[in-house]
Amino acid sequence: MFKLIRYLKPFTLTIILAIGLLFVQAMSELALPDYMANIVNKGIQQGGIVTAVPEAIRESQMDKLILFMDEKDKKDVLQNYELIDRNSDKYDNYIEEYPAIENEPVYVLQDISEEEENKLNPIIGKAFLAMSGIEEMKSNAQNGMISFNGKEIPVETDIYQLLRSLPQEQLSQIRDTMNEQFLALEDSMVNQSAVVLVKNEYEALGMDTDKLQNSYIVRTGIWMLLVSLLSGVCTIIVGLLAARVAAGLAKTVRRKVFGKVESFSSTEFNKFSTASLITRTTNDITQIQILVVMMIRMVFYAPIMGVGGVIRALDKSTSMSWIIALAVIVLLGMILIIFSIAMPKFKKIQKLVDRINLVTRENLSGMMVIRAFNTQKFEEKRFDKANQEFTNTSLFVNRVMAFMFPAMMLIMNGVTLLIVWVGAHQIADSAMQVGDMMAFMQYAMQIIMSFLMLSMMFIMIPRASVSATRVAEVIDTELTIKDPKKPKDIKENLKGVVEFKNVSFRYPGGEENMLKNVSFKALPGETTAIIGSTGSGKTTLVNMIPRFFDVTEGTVFIDDKDIRDVTQHDLRDIIGYVPQNSVLFSGTIESNLKYADENTTEKQIKKSAEIAQAMEFINEKDKKFETQISQGGSNVSGGQKQRLSIARALVKKPKIYIFDDSFSALDFKTDATLRKALKPHTESSTVLLVAQRVSTIMNAEKIIVLEEGSIVGVGTHKELMESCPTYKEIALSQLSKEELA
Repeated sequence: MFKLIRYLKPFTLTIILAIGLLFVQAMSELALPDYMANIVNKGIQQGGIVTAVPEAIRESQMDKLILFMDEKDKKDVLQNYELIDRNSDKYDNYIEEYPAIENEPVYVLQDISEEEENKLNPIIGKAFLAMSGIEEMKSNAQNGMISFNGKEIPVETDIYQLLRSLPQEQLSQIRDTMNEQFLALEDSMVNQSAVVLVKNEYEALGMDTDKLQNSYIVRTGIWMLLVSLLSGVCTIIVGLLAARVAAGLAKTVRRKVFGKVESFSSTEFNKFSTASLITRTTNDITQIQILVVMMIRMVFYAPIMGVGGVIRALDKSTSMSWIIALAVIVLLGMILIIFSIAMPKFKKIQKLVDRINLVTRENLSGMMVIRAFNTQKFEEKRFDKANQEFTNTSLFVNRVMAFMFPAMMLIMNGVTLLIVWVGAHQIADSAMQVGDMMAFMQYAMQIIMSFLMLSMMFIMIPRASVSATRVAEVIDTELTIKDPKKPKDIKENLKGVVEFKNVSFRYPGGEENMLKNVSFKALPGETTAIIGSTGSGKTTLVNMIPRFFDVTEGTVFIDDKDIRDVTQHDLRDIIGYVPQNSVLFSGTIESNLKYADENTTEKQIKKSAEIAQAMEFINEKDKKFETQISQGGSNVSGGQKQRLSIARALVKKPKIYIFDDSFSALDFKTDATLRKALKPHTESSTVLLVAQRVSTIMNAEKIIVLEEGSIVGVGTHKELMESCPTYKEIALSQLSKEELA
């Protein structure tokens, strides 16, 4: 997999942008439970009052509050409030907002920083709770007496006046005693308890507390909606960027694979089957593409969510962190079990896809033979066997994966139940707020989902890794035929003399040479024919010239230049090659002929078709040269296919022609006519002609006879009939003595 990462380099900025957006998305989603907690805690339970620092408070109440503050706290509080009465300049500004100011002076909070507000919050909050404690003590009094500072006093006694009359040292002791009662409470609980008293104060001031509550809930809800929209936009953009990166990578890798396969010699093609190359170029690259999309969207996103969720969950409650740890341990254990079961099957699936493609391709390409021998049932069974094995393996993997999701839901629901159970007890003990418990629950779900996403990636990565390894095998395949580092120019003063000098060839893995010490020279203006029995090495010999194979020993020269010293492109640019099995491409007759030279003229196309004796059937077509050719040339006969292949080579007007048994599908009359028309057109070129029929090569200037990879005769037809028994035997097996004379 890492070998293909280098192809992501052009998309670096896109990936960085996607990661940035993922961070924004994660932060947005992590903020949503906080907003929900605020709506529950502050909007509903606290009536929209978020702090124990009141924005306004009656003078009488402030006088009571400062009794429970030391001198420093008292100074800090009073310096942030301004006393407003009937004589104040700002009286008219506040009369409508705080109607009670008409009857009593009011302290109004000045503009202060958030830091200063956080500093005042516990001071005023605890003072409010102390006041509340005194009022509760009065309401719970029995027999008209209450216990205060170790003494029994009447319930109607003004305790606040009593506190004012106490020495400062004694008052300080009372404050310390009261503050000890709040030590067990967290600041959030102090704040929540105090804001109820603040709300009562607001009502006493004549403020509209319902409007205050609704305003807070609506405002928080709008922020929640905006954050959700931001998260949604980020999700969409990241999805788009991930798809573009993955598609771009797939395009690049597919182009690399295709380009590498195009540069394969026959040796490399023997290493990979056609079905396997097709699978690697399509299915395997698709697996990589899917993985890249998921990696960008999950691999970077899940850790941000997981770590962020843990931090925020611990901020809500450290005492319940063990629940998340337990859920993660159970989750990882289950993932490891599933992973160990499914992993070997993922590796097997890609090989089974290869097998199905191989069987399918063989059936489609050999359909006529299958029907001719009535072996349809046998082929169906062969396909069913491959298909069934693939189906069984896929079903097994899918069943394992299908088990995972219900198990995940069970874990998630179990965690939810556990959080509610533990959280309810903490809420009852005033150690946690309801909104915080709900937020903790959401963060726990986000953490579990993060691990679930990562586990999904760990399951996907091995399968895609197998695909990536298979693709990398093709890209990293060491080519046996390479261009030289300092190539020579073969086109300079090109004549086209082809010379084999002591050439031997052995197929990779072969025990002995296929060709043995072959030496001959083919000259321009002459036809050099090669004949021999089946398997004697004729096709292998001519395939050395365009370097489809490289010699094992010896050298092939063109104009005294070793063909290994020039680029393959320049070498093949001077060769017109007609293969043993003619190949046509889907398109038109014209596009197939222009395949040799896209800049050729209509005149040259027509002339080449005439020489190749193709005009006879082209003229019979309604659309002439615009007639469609099906894939592989399946809508033309073997002879027509050969003639179009020959015409294509003629369009190129090369210096060297190679006809590899290219006349085998032609009748004797067409064969003779074509060769007669071909002679003047190739009089300045070197022609190498591989043939099985003696009649095709009888007029060649030089005939080379091969037997078991060695040259057993060289000469004209007449010379070989006298000097070469092998040639004579082949000739007499095809023609009578009179025809050979």
